[in-house]
Amino acid sequence: MRRRLPGLVLVPLLLLSTAACGDEKASDSDSSSSTVAKGGLPEITAGAKFGEKPTLAKGEGKPPKDLKVEVISEGKGDPLKDGDSAKVNYLGQLWDGDKPFDNSFDRGQPFDVTIGGGGVIEGWQQALKGQKQGSRLEVSIPPELGYGDQGQGDIPPGATLVFVMDVVKATSIPKKIEGGKVVDQTDASLPKIGTETDGKEPEVTIPSDKDAPTKLVSNYVIEGDGDALKASDTVAVSYVGKLWKDGKTFDSSYKNGQPVTFPLNQVIPGWSKGLEGKKVGSRVLLVVPPDQGYGDQAQGPIPAKSTLVFAVDILAKM
Repeated sequence: MRRRLPGLVLVPLLLLSTAACGDEKASDSDSSSSTVAKGGLPEITAGAKFGEKPTLAKGEGKPPKDLKVEVISEGKGDPLKDGDSAKVNYLGQLWDGDKPFDNSFDRGQPFDVTIGGGGVIEGWQQALKGQKQGSRLEVSIPPELGYGDQGQGDIPPGATLVFVMDVVKATSIPKKIEGGKVVDQTDASLPKIGTETDGKEPEVTIPSDKDAPTKLVSNYVIEGDGDALKASDTVAVSYVGKLWKDGKTFDSSYKNGQPVTFPLNQVIPGWSKGLEGKKVGSRVLLVVPPDQGYGDQAQGPIPAKSTLVFAVDILAKM
């Protein structure tokens, strides 16, 4: 599978492709008695308890026209709000289907979602907002809050989707880095990154008279004092990405006003290698040559053989 950038190229089938993230493992038990969600949602025929892999019956009759969220069991803690991160185990099925089109239970890896930060279908965002850690939900999502008239993979156009979702973990993420040691940027051959820590997108100035580095550059701009990241960590960041060639912005988490959460082992090598060992609370300059990014293949607004420049604020380790 092609590795991704946190915002530019998204993940599992509930997004655009097929990978999920996280550490916590859910039970694969189907031993619970069946239950019927309130409001006419499809029956959970086995694995009804939080943490168990569920099975779903077909929906009966016409699906709801609007988003429908039923709390099967409620957890504890503060409700999820914009900017929070959630690890979610899920099973997804078509309203009129009898087999899942995707589930994270078999992978043993909950999926990371930033509330209010985009990255997933709108039905997920609306369903998760206000829920608590430890809650199990059953949700029906109409086409306009899912994949609409386009469909996606095994999901046909105009499909109503049904999900069972377990909120495995909820984490509050700071909006910006605080403090830290500002590092002198003395190398005139490298981009200069702004050092304001007001939560706004920092300025990135790429030298127009210098050739792009051929090796990965990973330098502190502001060095925080948090934990050093490991390759297996899931992190929350704010970032902006530009092309070395013309300085154009091709991706930015700031446009949504929310950080992005992702596992280091699920991003392009320039990110996974460049951020490993860096401390939480830091701002990092990454210059990613093509062989550490997307190589000879174009990727959306990124032309083939592009050198990429990023300013990355490491907000939290999940």
